[in-house]
Order: sequence, then C-alpha cells, then structure tokens
Amino acid sequence: MTYPRVVIDEVLQLLGEGLSQAEVSRRTGISRTAVRSWAAGRVPVRFLSAFERHDRSTCALIDAVPRRSYAYLLGLYLGDGTISKMRRGVFKLRIFCCDAYPHLKDLCQEAMEAVLPGNRVGRVQRIGCTEITSYSKHWPCLFPQHGPGMKHLRSIVLDGWQAAIVQEHPRDFLRGLIHSDGYRGINPIKGRGGKMYHYPRYQFANESQDIKRLFCMACDALGVGWKVMNRKTISINKRADVAFLDTFIGPKT
Repeated sequence: MTYPRVVIDEVLQLLGEGLSQAEVSRRTGISRTAVRSWAAGRVPVRFLSAFERHDRSTCALIDAVPRRSYAYLLGLYLGDGTISKMRRGVFKLRIFCCDAYPHLKDLCQEAMEAVLPGNRVGRVQRIGCTEITSYSKHWPCLFPQHGPGMKHLRSIVLDGWQAAIVQEHPRDFLRGLIHSDGYRGINPIKGRGGKMYHYPRYQFANESQDIKRLFCMACDALGVGWKVMNRKTISINKRADVAFLDTFIGPKT
C-alpha cells in the first residue's frame, strides 16, 4: 500500500515523541509492520526529502551561532528534542520539558531564542510536559542529526563544527544532556551492621549508544569519572565529581 506523505510524517513525529510502535499503530491505524519499518529508517525514497540536509555551505547561521547557548541546546535536542517538517520548507524544533521542573522550561526557551534570535518561541501544553517550539527553515542546518526514525535506531555523529563547540563548552553540553535525560538524586547504600548511608549521584539514561558515548566524552573532557550502570544508564557517584557537577548543574528545579 502507498501511504500519503502526511501519514508517514505523522507516524515519524509520534515515534519521535517517544510513543511505542504499538501505540502509534493504534492511534494512526497503520500496521505495526509499516510503523516498525519506518522507525528503522526504511522510509520510501520519495519521502526522504523531508530529512535532507540544507546546503550548509550557504548557511551563515552556523558561523554566527552563540556557542555556549548552542552547546546547551544541542544537549537538550539529543535528549528530548525532535524536528518535524512543516509546509513550505519550514521545520519545527520541539524540546519536551517535564512540568515538574518549570525553571528548565525557561532555560530551554532562552537557549532557543539565543540560537535563533528574532524567531518566536512558543509553548504547547501536553500531559505532564510542555513542548518548547520554534519554527525555522534552518533547524536542519543547525542540527544535522535530524533524520527519519528514532535517534537510537540511527547513527548520531557530530559534525566537525559541532564537535568543536562541544570541546569548547563541555559544561554547557553536559548540562543540556542532564537537564533532558538525566537527574541528580540520592543513592542509598547499606553499610556494615545494616546502617544506611546516602550519597548524591548523577545519572544519565538514553537508548542511543552514540548519545551515551557523547555524554561520556564530555565527562572525560572535564575529568569527571563515570561508570556504566546498565544498558542505557551512565552513573557519576564519586563525591568529588558530584561536587564539581554541582557547581554548574545541580538538582533540577
């Protein structure tokens, strides 16, 4: 069966929001086989134009981007962001922010406004979270990781200019990743005699091996020790490392 472009775009958008393939199939009426195929990147060729990169050689925004704000927004995008193609070649960047942390929504909006000054940033209320949104033809220029399917099912590699910004501002990049897919909490440990001790720690959880690798690279650049907890989670629990991260990240608010 041949599906209209708008149908495929809707399925990819829902997948990008984190819905399961079964839920997307239920909502749209599209077979699970088709949803699974599109999520894995097997989208009909004539629909891939929605994900083609702009000609960045003519995009002046890359050289003009405010580097610290961009490093933070890049971390947010890799964690909880998605880009959707709209009409007339316009793209919508959306970052999903949990309503439990209202200050993080303000930080996200400020970063979007700094990266593309003059572009209106809006908010759309969802159940338990808020979409921070901005429209521009240039979001694929600024985030070339944009593509069909979910991030953990495709390669996520930084372009050279992005890597240079992350190397310059690893704190802001790490802060964006933690604010999106991480947290600072308390780790209870039972000692001798059954006495309980409580230590603060940071954790970062993401399904994408590539994004976790970028998180660890940023930690390495800052001299922060980390360890793999499980398939999707990285933990930072040494007292000195936690204290250092507290100087520029701290608990979510």
